[in-house]
Amino acid sequence: MLEAIGIQKSYASPGGLLPVLTGVDLTLIRGTILAITGVSGVGKSTLLNILGTLDHPDSGSLAIRGRRIEGLGERELARLRTRELGFVFQFHHLLPEFTAEENVMMPLLIGDEAHEDARKRARAALAQVGLHERGLHRPAALSGGEAQRVAVARALVADPALILADEPSGNLDPASADHLHELLASLAHEQHRTLVVVTHNDRLAATADRILTLEHGVLSARQG
Repeated sequence: MLEAIGIQKSYASPGGLLPVLTGVDLTLIRGTILAITGVSGVGKSTLLNILGTLDHPDSGSLAIRGRRIEGLGERELARLRTRELGFVFQFHHLLPEFTAEENVMMPLLIGDEAHEDARKRARAALAQVGLHERGLHRPAALSGGEAQRVAVARALVADPALILADEPSGNLDPASADHLHELLASLAHEQHRTLVVVTHNDRLAATADRILTLEHGVLSARQG
């Protein structure tokens, strides 16, 4: 599903270049959840952004479903993100002036799908996350957990090969977080979705098939 080899990334700092990723290797298998843990500031979000083609590594190679990313232009990368990748962040980033259904439709409309087809697929995605009766509500009328599930539906609606989630339950109360964790696990194990989840939450990490820790710029199996 995804293969990363020798991913390196540094950022400029007052003292010179600051290495963040020094040689990340990663292979993902379809229908599994990978949790990436590590202390704050270690580079987890940077790695997730690179895997999602939102950022570029300084060196290394990345392939999604066998397609090498190096050399693709921004238009090709945008098309790949729309068709192959879904994103869920700590904050749902729903557009407040649109309904839940309309928010979920957005990736399809951006991809030039017909409006009525996009609406049908959005309704199906909302049903997948248990919100088929909340589609006409705007974000302000939803609870935090419901809004985050709408964000998951938005990530699912284009039927992506890979879903990338950055602290998806970090802004939720424990009960809503547990509900979201169960949903993400079911997406992988029952619907054969592939997920990479960056998290500090041990309960979310425990739902993963594999847990890796990012430390000193590389990934390794979590100890303990």
